[in-house]
This record gives sequence, C-alpha cells and structure tokens, in this order.
Amino acid sequence: MTSQHLFTEIRDFCEQNADEAIVKKYARYFKEGYDAYGVTRELLESKAKELVQDDSVDLHLVLETGRLLLATGKLEETSFAIYLLYSFKNEFDKSILHELDKWFSIGIDNWAHTDGICGYIFRELFRKQIIIYKDLSAWRSSPRKYQRRAVPVAMIEIFRAKGDFEGLLDFIDPLMIDQERVVHQGLGWFLREAWKRYPEPVEEFLLKWKDSSARLIFQYATEKMSKEYRERFRRSKK
Repeated sequence: MTSQHLFTEIRDFCEQNADEAIVKKYARYFKEGYDAYGVTRELLESKAKELVQDDSVDLHLVLETGRLLLATGKLEETSFAIYLLYSFKNEFDKSILHELDKWFSIGIDNWAHTDGICGYIFRELFRKQIIIYKDLSAWRSSPRKYQRRAVPVAMIEIFRAKGDFEGLLDFIDPLMIDQERVVHQGLGWFLREAWKRYPEPVEEFLLKWKDSSARLIFQYATEKMSKEYRERFRRSKK
C-alpha cells in the first residue's frame, strides 16, 4: 500500500460517513473555524484500528500519510493521523518528537488536535522516558500558538506518567507573558492540575505572576479553589 492509497481510503471513508448534523453540533466549540465531515469519534477510532491490521501499514507509511492528511485542513483527516500514529506507540523513539514538530508546521491549528497529540502521543513519550520536558524547550518560542499551547498541556501527561514535577514551573515561566488566549487556557489547565498535587509551589508561582499574566490563566488555574481562597490570586489594586 502507498501513502496515497491509504489517504484515499481514509478520505472515502470520511465522505461516506459524513453527517452535517454532527458538524453543526460541534462547530460552536471551534471559534477559529471548523472544517469537518461530521464523523463520530467512535467510527474514526474503529476505522483506524481496522486499517492497521493490514500488514502493509507500518509506522513509516503512517508518517508519510499523516503529512498528507494534515495538509487538507479537514478535522477528521488530521484525527486519523493522530490515531494511526498512536497505534504504533510500541515503536516510538525520539524521532517522533521531530515528526510532531513538522505536524504543527503543516496543519495542527486547533485545540482539539493539539490536546489529542498531548493526550495520546506525548503521554507515551513521557511514560516510556523517550523524551523529557526539556526536549520541548524550543516549542516555547514557536511562531505557532498551538505548538506553544502544547507545552503546558503536554506537561500534564508527566503527572499521568508519574514523572517528576521538579523544574516544570520554571520551564513554563517564559510562557506566562504569551499573548494568545489558547496558550493562556493551556497554562491554566496545567496549573490547575499541578495545584491538586503540589499546592504550595503552584500557589507561590501564581502569586509571583498574578499582577502581570493574563487573567484567563488564573481563571482556569484557580477553578477548583473556593471562592474565598481565589481572592489571594486577584490582581493587586493600583
């Protein structure tokens, strides 16, 4: 099988299972645009599992096809790329990180795919200690906002992989002055999850940034705190 053949099979599947009602249902969650067929997640995952049963579908073919899928801008086609890649998690090595860097330059341009990559791919990379958080250093200054968002969201997977928290707050420090809303949301999510496990250092970090970082970060980060406790992290009155 060639990458073009696999790409065509995936596209035909998406077209045959398209549902406009699903597109209308989920479009409101994607304020920057939603170019989708309307295929359910269950169907996508089931088809991906079916495809990798073919002995001719290997990691190399999936990486080649993934670049074709990402370039289309169609939501489900990029989702297929992520699911197919995850199917070969037992073959992951550090080259996968370099491939993901290419993916962001080609077509990772929404929160769902960014967070999917973190939840599926980065979880495995951290769990198997193929990479460490410092391998994402250059991503913090990427010109692509969703690649920058991936940094704090990927850090959450370190907790799930039972990794070390030490150094993570210092690592995200440069992102606390980022100007993009999607990055703010990712930072807030990370800090909220970190606070559940390590409240004291996270609170100290939040106090350091409360007067200079975007309030949306704090809205997410303090979401699980009591209303009274959140008052500690309000911006100081001038």
